[in-house]
Amino acid sequence: MNLEKVRKLISDGQAVLGIELGSTRIKAVLIDDSHNPIASGSHAWQNRYDQGIWTYRLEDVWTGIQESYRNLCKEVAENYGVEITSLKALGFSAMMHGYLPFDKKGTLLVPYRTWRNTITEKAAAELTSLFGFNIPQRWSIAHLYQAILNGEPHVADIDFITTLAGYVHWQLSGEKVLGVGDASGVFPVDSATNDYDSKMIEQFDALIASRNYPWKLRQILPKVLNAGDRAGVLTDEGAKLLDPSGRLRAGVPMAPPEGDAGTGMAATNSVAVKTGNISAGTSIFAMIVLEKTLSRVYEEVDMVTTPTGKPVAMVHCNNCSSDIDEWARMLCGFAEALGKPCTFEQALEAMFYEALKGDGDCGGLVSYNYFSGEPITGLEEGRPLFVRLPDANFTFANFARTQIFSALATLRLGMDILLETEKVQIDSMMGHGGFFKTGDVGQKLMAAALNTPVSVMKTAGEGGPWGMALLAAYMANRNEGETLEDYLADRVFAGNAGNRAEPDKKDVEGFNEFMKRYRAGLAVEKAAVAHIR
Repeated sequence: MNLEKVRKLISDGQAVLGIELGSTRIKAVLIDDSHNPIASGSHAWQNRYDQGIWTYRLEDVWTGIQESYRNLCKEVAENYGVEITSLKALGFSAMMHGYLPFDKKGTLLVPYRTWRNTITEKAAAELTSLFGFNIPQRWSIAHLYQAILNGEPHVADIDFITTLAGYVHWQLSGEKVLGVGDASGVFPVDSATNDYDSKMIEQFDALIASRNYPWKLRQILPKVLNAGDRAGVLTDEGAKLLDPSGRLRAGVPMAPPEGDAGTGMAATNSVAVKTGNISAGTSIFAMIVLEKTLSRVYEEVDMVTTPTGKPVAMVHCNNCSSDIDEWARMLCGFAEALGKPCTFEQALEAMFYEALKGDGDCGGLVSYNYFSGEPITGLEEGRPLFVRLPDANFTFANFARTQIFSALATLRLGMDILLETEKVQIDSMMGHGGFFKTGDVGQKLMAAALNTPVSVMKTAGEGGPWGMALLAAYMANRNEGETLEDYLADRVFAGNAGNRAEPDKKDVEGFNEFMKRYRAGLAVEKAAVAHIR
């Protein structure tokens, strides 16, 4: 698209905006009428560990959103010489799950409890047993029920609970809604109705009936919407909250707020049956759209949905790249001490590329990247841990390879259930997120870890915010009866399957050997959690 056409598109209010609040970055992406990114803006942020709770402050949410949007507008002004005053559509997405309870006045009753917390083990176990459906610790319903079990007084005052994306959407539009994909991480969704499972709602209400709370569960949950539904419009107050400069006008149609799982599916064209994707960044999760239900309940596998309600098996791990990032920062400090300063990005790049030169099995080294608890391996807390055999081949290449393998190891434990035990069929597996930004290294080693081909598109770096923009564009542009699957396949990706990496036999064998040590050493990690304070 030429410069003049983009300038007119923006001036006419025909561009579409997607904003996603990720674990370490809030990013805004503006797309044109061919779904191509034409501008972006971002803001770095971090969760806080405050009094035993992983949290973000709500004021930081708005500071980050406003800066991301302001930086996007600055890029638009510099590159196209125009201002954004209106948009064709807008959508917000964010990290799924967690717990944001509000009272009738809209006051947050307790600090935001994010997906990263592993403080709901009893609640999750009881609900899993009650429903016959896996309820992970990070799900909103597990947090609510744990608060009930704890006897927390705020529960009686709850008027509404939601996710981070649902909160932002509510503040901007006044609508208490969620996209079905995000809703499926709040409470189990029935894919036959694309709504919360009615039987399980009744079971939960009966479970807590004796406590005499002034609400029923459905009354405090967000309304569930599907991809393509209108989810309200940007209000006057919402426009000022998003753009304090006052340039952006109200009235922009808003798409249902989604979770980062749903936007990852959209961004990788992985919403059809037998497609899958892997999102790898601060956390890592793989999702496969199922053609049939699993044979039984697995605590290691979540059942969520696509943005249109199709059942999805998800393996979610709380920890992925954080430990790699910390080692990269330490290496920068080492380089600086030698008088050879390097940037964080240079250190990361060196680690990834050197990892390809390491021994297949990492030469006798093993690492655990657990900054926080990891339910798949039964850990309520984490202790980043690096161990080596006395006669290990302790080289930088092996060290770097160990850190990357560690980031993938827990995912492999869960994926073995789907690929080996359940024999789930996958036509394509797409990768996206920061892990895949360094050439084809992440892609190649991910293919080895899962022993499955992995493809990456050029847009992989845009990730969730671009996926949210696509969902907003679908809402604004879809024809009558046009499915999201058809819209993405025909109008957005049009046969683009990305660059495909096949698993290398030696890398696969090496990762399998590494996994033997990894499994055996989990007892050491658990001991570290128990004894190192």
